[in-house]
Amino acid sequence: QVQLVESGGGLEQAGGSLRLSCAVSGSTFILNSMAWYRQAPGKQREMVASVSSDSSANYVDSVKGRFTISRDNAKKAVYLQMNSLKPEDTAVYYCNADIQRLGWVASVIYWGQGTQVTVSS
Repeated sequence: QVQLVESGGGLEQAGGSLRLSCAVSGSTFILNSMAWYRQAPGKQREMVASVSSDSSANYVDSVKGRFTISRDNAKKAVYLQMNSLKPEDTAVYYCNADIQRLGWVASVIYWGQGTQVTVSS
């Protein structure tokens, strides 16, 4: 069984920082790309940042220069450092991982349960 568990959300003032963590539990799998998504009330879920297995990162334009995604393959974890937070960053943030389980033909996308980030003005 593979599970993704996020932590690190909370309430922060505009201009502040938060760091999200996502740990992948389970065994006998390979982590491919990993990503952070977010969903604000009344809006569609959007990808915030992604990182490939070789640590190549991509960001949505609205967070470039403020957010940094990183991964630790030994710890089976992905992180999102969020600086210079804005009220519009308020959303539920979800961790996402493309996982190849040994013996399976295709990889599967797994999601975490989400963590709330609220930025006050």
